[in-house]
Amino acid sequence: MDYTVYILYSQKRSRYYVGQTDDIEKRLIRHNNCLVPSTKYGAPWVLIFTAEVNNRSEALILERKIKKRGAERYLNDNQFGV
Repeated sequence: MDYTVYILYSQKRSRYYVGQTDDIEKRLIRHNNCLVPSTKYGAPWVLIFTAEVNNRSEALILERKIKKRGAERYLNDNQFGV
């Protein structure tokens, strides 16, 4: 099963959120409908980065790597721009 590691951005709070899921469309809807406790005050969230991986283990490893580096720094380091 494919998993997606993603980065969201909230202009309202000037914050990034990093997560992983097996259904990115459904997950983004949940974030923007304030159904995720850690993101409910930042809606609307904009999807700014996705990376497809083969399984949840790989997704967790990449998610941890991005969080450790910081989402904005990770995007800049990898020339995705912000």
